[in-house]
Amino acid sequence: MSGSREQVILVDAQDNPVGVMEKLAAHREGALHRAFCIFVFDRAGRLLLQRRASGKYHSGGLWTNTCCSHPRPGETVAAAARRRLKEEMGIDCRLDRRFSFHYRADLPNGLVEHELAHVLFGRFDGAPRLNPDEADDWRFSSLASVKRQVADRPEDFTAWFKIVLPRVDRDGDAVPR
Repeated sequence: MSGSREQVILVDAQDNPVGVMEKLAAHREGALHRAFCIFVFDRAGRLLLQRRASGKYHSGGLWTNTCCSHPRPGETVAAAARRRLKEEMGIDCRLDRRFSFHYRADLPNGLVEHELAHVLFGRFDGAPRLNPDEADDWRFSSLASVKRQVADRPEDFTAWFKIVLPRVDRDGDAVPR
């Protein structure tokens, strides 16, 4: 679906649905909507990062967590997360919900990310099969290395990733066993 036609689920602060809106319109208006962020780790505990495709309508060319997106109206977060992980990264693995967070970030192109995002962790060993419309590079990195990279070059990473990364580290056993 095109970003201008795809709909997101608008929510209140408790994640109760209050309506739907076209995805691009929600990002233009800064409307609070439901989202998810997936963090996939390998057996060694390294995080799989993706670099968003440069042609994305926002945050193109920036590094971020394994996958992020939005459930469609009528779709659960769990189903949407599995679907998007396959579509973006060619990965199918078990995903476990760990926590949620609310954030608002003004993006350089005048768009606003205002999301209540559910964070899911998974495990995968191997090379992803990137969808070039979604991601143009990937790498596995330890959380300590990623934190150093974000501190040294924050402009290379998405707004939401910089916000949620400390919480992933702080939440104890970040690596699913």
